[in-house]
Amino acid sequence: MPPSDTELALLKLFWQSGPMSAREVQDALPAELDWAASTTRTVLERMRAKGLISRRSVHGMAVYAPAQDKVSVLGAALKRMMRGVLEIDAALPAAAFSGSKLLSEDELKALETLLNAQDVPGEGQ
Repeated sequence: MPPSDTELALLKLFWQSGPMSAREVQDALPAELDWAASTTRTVLERMRAKGLISRRSVHGMAVYAPAQDKVSVLGAALKRMMRGVLEIDAALPAAAFSGSKLLSEDELKALETLLNAQDVPGEGQ
C-alpha cells in the first residue's frame, strides 16, 4: 500500500534525520502536523504495520527507521502518478527533480532507472 501524504512527510523526517524514537519524531514534526504524542505513536505503528518503517529496541527504547530506501518509495509513488494517473508513456527523466534537497546525484540516477524500468507482470504499481 502506498504511503499517504502524512506518511510521506514522516518518511522525509527519517530520511533527513535517520532512526528516531517516537519522542524525537514528535519533536521534529512539521507545524501542520501538530499532534498529540499518542497520535504520533499511533501513526508510527500504522506505518510499521504497512511495512513503511521498522521498529527496534535500543536500550529499552523503541526506535523507528524506514523499512525501504527513499528512492524505492519515491520512485514507486512518482511512477504510479506519472504512468497511472497522467498516462505518460514516454521516458520519465529524473532530471526534473535535480533541484531536490532530498536526493543526491546517485539517488537521482537510481530514481531514473526505477522510473523507466519495465514493470514485471503481476506486480501492482
